Amino acid sequence: MFPNQDTQISDLHEVRHQHILKLVQQSGVKQLLDIGCGSGNFLWQLLNETPIEQVIGVEQSSLSILQAREKLAVYLQQTPSQLKLINASYAEPLPELCHFPLAVMIETIEHIEPRLLSKVEQNIFAVMRPKQIILTTPNCEYNPLYGLYPGQFRDPDHQFEWTRQKFQQWARGVAARHDYQVRFAGIGEADPQLGSPTQMAIFNRAY
Repeated sequence: MFPNQDTQISDLHEVRHQHILKLVQQSGVKQLLDIGCGSGNFLWQLLNETPIEQVIGVEQSSLSILQAREKLAVYLQQTPSQLKLINASYAEPLPELCHFPLAVMIETIEHIEPRLLSKVEQNIFAVMRPKQIILTTPNCEYNPLYGLYPGQFRDPDHQFEWTRQKFQQWARGVAARHDYQVRFAGIGEADPQLGSPTQMAIFNRAY
């Protein structure tokens, strides 16, 4: 394992957030849904760096949502109409999460048990139906450049990590099933053969 592996992945975390923040700013949306908001790092940057008016963060981990509440306490106390945090399963239908103009899922799907993936897909793409969804996940083909051996994941909590082919196959299937269009891009320094460390799909609702 490379001695600077943790630093490399941490740096990628920041690159990924800045890339998505730029997309949010370019979109001009004022409301955003963060599915898998974790401990609130992206939400903190979003609230500090964009003129967002309303954001809801959803996180299935009770520990992570507590960390997010602590990190974002000033917003929760001073501007409660701007930010709401919800501890819930991503497969749980919640009316208040429906029809946002933009939802982000940043490094979220790989934390979902494969047996639940279809339920999460149905809830997000058929029930919530945001106008646009920005979704990222690790590109496991890149892992050897982090010194990881075959089959080793970047985080012990990951349930899976996909190749570019597998991710694009899944995303195209999701788009076809739920009347979305999808395009793909990479985030982070790309290797000529292995691609970028992070793979991204941007879904746009057809109607």
